[in-house]
Parts: sequence; structure tokens; C-alpha cells
Amino acid sequence: MALALGTENKRQVIIASVLGVILVICGFVVFHMFFGSSSPSDSGPVPATPAVQNQPAPGGGPSGASSGTSASASSAPGNEAQRLSNAGIDPALHFDKLAQSEDVEYSGTGRNIFSADSIPISIPKPIAPIRPNGALPVAQNTPPPPPKPPAIDLRYFGYSQDEHKVLKAFFMHGDDIFMAKTGDIVDHRFKIGAIHPLNVEVTDLAYNNTQVVEISPQ
Repeated sequence: MALALGTENKRQVIIASVLGVILVICGFVVFHMFFGSSSPSDSGPVPATPAVQNQPAPGGGPSGASSGTSASASSAPGNEAQRLSNAGIDPALHFDKLAQSEDVEYSGTGRNIFSADSIPISIPKPIAPIRPNGALPVAQNTPPPPPKPPAIDLRYFGYSQDEHKVLKAFFMHGDDIFMAKTGDIVDHRFKIGAIHPLNVEVTDLAYNNTQVVEISPQ
């Protein structure tokens, strides 16, 4: 009975020791994960990344794969400007060459426009004026005169006189014969005026025109 009790106690001690070691390892791992240092120096050296140089794309335009921001493009190295030198410039005046340019004479065939003594070209005068009267025609703004009224086609061929000495005239208009005294209207158009043995005053009401109709011969 005593042997069995001692063996059981040893077994419990071994199990407890193993569990304790496992707990210690797990605690160390958890502490390292949450509270460990995250600096690059603790995690080991970081390999350096080589800088990428911007190379011009074919055709002079920037490549789509290697194009960066505007700041990196402006800082890219360019070609050096050409330096000029004034070693070959001669500042001295050459009077012989100036004299050659001054000795050039004008040799044109027409009038010398650079000379005040040149004879002016004679301009021929016109033989006759364009307009004989020398004045522009004046436009007539007055309206045209009204047309003349037509002649009265009423034929006066005789008259009669009653006991009161009132004259009545006889007229023919086409195939119709009318007898009218002063103030009467013939054929709804002609108003008879003063009646005389040799003529009659007749007013055309359509044109408001008064004419003297002579007596027609037989």
C-alpha cells in the first residue's frame, strides 16, 4: 500500500514539472510576440535596394513603367548647355568695306526716288471729261403726274326749248338716246351742266372731270 502511494506521487510530480516547463515556454513566446523589440537592428540587417535610374523611352517620351512623380522627373540629370566663346569676334571697324558700300551709285532706268532733282514723270491729262456737263444727274423725286381722264363719249346732237324757255339737250351714248336738262344725270355717270345751242357742259362723275361737248353735225 505504501509502495503504491509513493509511485503515484512521483508520477504527479513529473506531470506537474512537464506542464510547468510548457507554460514557461508558452509565456516566453507570447511575451516576445507582444512586447519584443520591432526595430530593424534587432530583426537583422536589411538589404539595400538599388536606385532605379530614369532612362528616356524611345521617341523622346517618358516610359510608362519607369515614370515617377514630377519631383523625381525634374531632378533627373540633363544634357549640358553649349558654352559659346567670343574669341573669333573682331570688334574693329573696317572703313574700306564701309567705303565700298557708300560708293554704290543708283543705276535705274526710271526716276530716282532718292534724288530731289529728278524730273517728275508727266501724267497725261484726260482728253475730255467723263460727264460733258460736269455735274451729276439729279434724281427726280417728284411723283409722276396722274393720268389724263378719258374723253367723254357722250354725243350731243340737238336741243329743244319749252314754253318756259328751258333748254333740254339730246344725247346719244352707244345705241341709247337720252333727253336731259341741266342737273340731270345721263346713264348713271354723266351730269349735265349748262346747256347752250352749240355745246353742253358735261361732268364725268367717275373721274370728277368736266368737259365741254360740242354739238355734232348732222
